[in-house]
Amino acid sequence: MKMDSLKTTTLVLFAIAFTTIVNAQMNTKQLDSLVNYAMSKFNVAGCAVAIVKEGKVIHNKGYGVKSINTKSPVNEHTQFAIASNSKAFTTAALAILVEEGKITWLDKVKDHIPEFRMYNKYVEDNFNIQDLVTHRSGLGLGMGDLMFFPDGTDFTMNDLLTSFQYFKPESAFRTKWDYDNLLYLVAGELIARKSGMTWEEFIKVNILEPLNMDNTYASLDRIKDTSNLSASHAVEKGEIRIIPTFKEMMNGAAGGIFSNVDDMSQWMLVQLNKGKFGDDLKKQLFSKQNHREMWKVHTVMSADPNPRYNSHFAGYGLGWFLSDVKGNMKVEHTGGLPGMLSNTVMIPDLNLGVVILTNTSDDGAGLFSAVANAITDDYLGLDNFNWVDKYAAYFKNRATGNDDITKKVWDEIAIVDASTIKPKNYIGFYKDNWFGKAEVFKTKGKLWIKFLRSPKLNGELQYYKDNTFAVKWEYQDMNADAFVTFGIDDKGKAQSMTLKGISPNIDFSFDFQDLDLQRVKK
Repeated sequence: MKMDSLKTTTLVLFAIAFTTIVNAQMNTKQLDSLVNYAMSKFNVAGCAVAIVKEGKVIHNKGYGVKSINTKSPVNEHTQFAIASNSKAFTTAALAILVEEGKITWLDKVKDHIPEFRMYNKYVEDNFNIQDLVTHRSGLGLGMGDLMFFPDGTDFTMNDLLTSFQYFKPESAFRTKWDYDNLLYLVAGELIARKSGMTWEEFIKVNILEPLNMDNTYASLDRIKDTSNLSASHAVEKGEIRIIPTFKEMMNGAAGGIFSNVDDMSQWMLVQLNKGKFGDDLKKQLFSKQNHREMWKVHTVMSADPNPRYNSHFAGYGLGWFLSDVKGNMKVEHTGGLPGMLSNTVMIPDLNLGVVILTNTSDDGAGLFSAVANAITDDYLGLDNFNWVDKYAAYFKNRATGNDDITKKVWDEIAIVDASTIKPKNYIGFYKDNWFGKAEVFKTKGKLWIKFLRSPKLNGELQYYKDNTFAVKWEYQDMNADAFVTFGIDDKGKAQSMTLKGISPNIDFSFDFQDLDLQRVKK
């Protein structure tokens, strides 16, 4: 699930940075020009942009099309998947439960979900609610995301709650930031158990309805009128194509919300107003104290060394990335699902918020980063850094490098001599403790692999070298093709199997490296 890789990408783009002062912010015509120029540089079907400043919505507009097939234009009410920008809604929901006295932030998870298991007893017994939402579990980046990535798997909440015991930690508990999604799903389950309603219903009743976010939905299946729902798009060989809309599973706590920039403006305003909302700001969604808790660094990260922003700290709060830029606090989050990418940025000291929603992978991430940076730089009084051109060049170079690497692999496979391969040595069932079984079999004379609990992960095994094959999945909404390496016994028969993405830019949610598949009887 591509949510936050652009934070590190930004560092690559700074070779030289100079600062000058400008006196005025962009007007509507200049904003339109910026976004339209970005649309021309990135392969993106459509996007929407909103800006709030000093408690008011000052820009709220769509650009491009909802679908390359219908050519219907995007407007400020067009719905996009906001993906991991849903995480802050989950932490706000937890804050509401804290204020209702149903939980405290430091409650042990097992006190509310007894079947919750972790990789050792100390971590399991001491894992608290804030640990669920601060990416400090000790487990690696994107661990277990294959449970719902790609969509269409059959894993249940019970599978999820007991899966963490099988993962190997990559760092000590509470010492390192490693982004995850599954623990947010556990937080969603905790919200359901303590409130007596599903996560989706709780978000609707306690957040969306009070804020009049009338065109925002906590899951795709709650959208009854889809006439203004954007299609999801991907770029293949330079051409945009429509792909199926991703369907979140179990609950939407990690990334299930569909919204629009008009409604997201209300979300930014309640955040900037420290939980207050309404015409006279007399209503309170969550307390100022809990607002501080959500905007406090809980997991320390490395500060941006770029001299342009003179940053001193960076960290993760409760559903938000936190840092400082030119002496101002910055609060942000990105989100990404196949064909849908989003970016929310707030600078509270300037009473400023920017949200950008896009409907095309992967160029949408370049567009939302470039446009958001250009807008916030303008309000910070910085010079024009030509963000659009810099990101466009970076994305082009990255795509070219990625294409070259993957092409070389498949070119080698096309000419390799596979005549000595004995399929019977590989055929059989293999099982991973948390992901379940995979079957290797022959069909129409070809060696094939399929994962029984993730039906979209199936494809032909093509010999590469040694005991390694490559698989081109039938699922091609994202580039997730993988190397499959077999462990062979002294009789030449495969006894185990490991996987690794072929592309160096494979989305981290395809966490093939976390699989340990061992041969089992049928």
